[in-house]
Amino acid sequence: MGRLADRILELVARKPGLSDREITNILFSHSKHPSQVNQECRLLEQSGVLKRQSDNESIRNYLAGVPSPNASPAISPKFISEDDVKRAVSVWLVADGWSTTVRWGRDRGIDIFAQRGEESWIVEAKGSGSLQPMRVNYFLSMLGETLQRMVSEEARYSIALPDFPQFRGLWKRLPALAKARTTITMLFVTEAGEVEHSTS
Repeated sequence: MGRLADRILELVARKPGLSDREITNILFSHSKHPSQVNQECRLLEQSGVLKRQSDNESIRNYLAGVPSPNASPAISPKFISEDDVKRAVSVWLVADGWSTTVRWGRDRGIDIFAQRGEESWIVEAKGSGSLQPMRVNYFLSMLGETLQRMVSEEARYSIALPDFPQFRGLWKRLPALAKARTTITMLFVTEAGEVEHSTS
C-alpha cells in the first residue's frame, strides 16, 4: 500500500490497541520519534476511521466501527477489485462511443483516460479494499488525486468505486457546493459490472 495511513490501519487491524510509540517501533524503528505517526493517527481519528482511547499510560488506537466479539456479524458486500472497477467502467464508456486507455494493476498514472472526438474523460478508480475503515481513506485520497489531475477545463472528471452503501454514504455527504465547484462526478460499479453515473 505504501501510504502511512493505510499501513497504520492494516497494523491496527491485526493488533488492536497499539500506542503511537508501538506503531512507530513496528513501522519504522525504536529510534524514530512518534510525532509523524501521532499526527497521522489524529487525522485518521478526525476522518472517523480510527478510535483513540487513553489507558492512563498512553493513547491506544483501534479501528472505528469494529463490532465487539459478541456482536452479530455484519453482512459484508462482495470484494470487488480495482481492476474489476476499471474493466466495468471501460466497457461502459466504450459502449457509449468512447475509446479508453486503462492502467491495470499498480501501474502509475491516470487510471482511465477516455476520448470521444474532442471530448476527454479522466477517471480515478479504486476497489472495495480489504478493511472497511480504509474506504474513507480511499474516498478522500481519490478526491485529492482527481483534483491534482484537473488541468483541462473541458475534460470530465470522475471517481469510480464499488456500489457499496459506505461509498454511497460518503458521496452523499460530500457537499453539493464541492461537487458543483469541482464538477467531479461518481461512477458506482455493481457486482454484476453495471455502472451508474451520479452527479449529485
